[in-house]
Amino acid sequence: MSLTFHWFLPTNGDSRHVVGGGHGTPATVSGRDRPPTVAYLSQIARAAEDLGFVGALTPTGAWCEDAWLTTAMVSQNTERLKFLVAFRPGFVSPTLAAQMASTFQRQTGGRLLLNVVTGGESHEQRAYGDFLDKDARYRRTGEFLQIVRDLWDGKTVDLSGEHLQVEDAKLARVPDPVPEIYFGGSSPVAGEIAARHVDVYLTWGEPPAQVAEKIAWVRGLAEKEGRSVRFGIRLHVITRDTSEQAWAEAHKLLDGFDPETVKSVQAGLARSESEGQQRMLALHGGNRDGLEIHPNLWAGIGLVRGGAGTALVGSHDEVAERIKEYHALGIDEFVLSGYPHLEEAYWFGEGVLPRLAAQGLWQHPFAKPAAQAAQVPFTR
Repeated sequence: MSLTFHWFLPTNGDSRHVVGGGHGTPATVSGRDRPPTVAYLSQIARAAEDLGFVGALTPTGAWCEDAWLTTAMVSQNTERLKFLVAFRPGFVSPTLAAQMASTFQRQTGGRLLLNVVTGGESHEQRAYGDFLDKDARYRRTGEFLQIVRDLWDGKTVDLSGEHLQVEDAKLARVPDPVPEIYFGGSSPVAGEIAARHVDVYLTWGEPPAQVAEKIAWVRGLAEKEGRSVRFGIRLHVITRDTSEQAWAEAHKLLDGFDPETVKSVQAGLARSESEGQQRMLALHGGNRDGLEIHPNLWAGIGLVRGGAGTALVGSHDEVAERIKEYHALGIDEFVLSGYPHLEEAYWFGEGVLPRLAAQGLWQHPFAKPAAQAAQVPFTR
């Protein structure tokens, strides 16, 4: 199977510095360096499309622009790139969400992927009018996905659940193709939801041993449900011609972290109810020392950013080797990002992807077969 790579649309702003925020913490001031205009995001999207990324993730939350609206606009400036739209099921009815997804598919030629985010921070959920606790939110997500899946199958749905109720729900037009559902979560109830409903389980970039444990856990739960699930990982990347150049960039980012900002962000993230976020924090403990937690895996991003907090750092060959290491565990999809997102898309797309192609692990999804066969490792 050819590996699948997705990029990231920074709808919270972009910069040559790390733009912090997420999981209930606001975006840092660096997000103002390159505001998330449709024009700039479209520039990133077109670059990702040309380089061979299949899709682009857009985040969700109070710290960024709305993912549905933004991707609908950016999609009009691209041709093939898919959009991995993150959204929270507690904020919209399942019937309306199913209809929105169906419309998006028709208007973009089938370029929607859905990243279902249950929501790990109660205080942020309450700001949107959602007062359920974390476990109840996950149970509601399960009901939500059951309704949406049945609607996409063309069924008329009647459901009276613990949290959701619909009567005589149906779609006038079902999506074609049906969008794939991506989902992440480290708590026991999250694993149950993933096993029953999702297509791709996403984990943040933990060391390989911990990722292997997660894969085995979710795979076992899915097998009990008579299902199979694919696996993806969310990482940042800093890749250069040499290892020294890549680590110099990482250290430059670290030098730009204001101590008071780090302290404030870490205090905010320490209150997170997300088990995945707590696992991210444990990788660095809020300290600037010992941030390389596995060869070429750097936890520095997590000092100022919620959510995905680790980066693959190294030469193009080293980063390719780490990707192969995760792939050997069962990871087939990689959702990547880097600061700034326009330039880093090119560093990865021109430096790492050709090396993986030369080893038969990747092929450009939009290239003709002859062009794929002619690909060779990129050198500068």
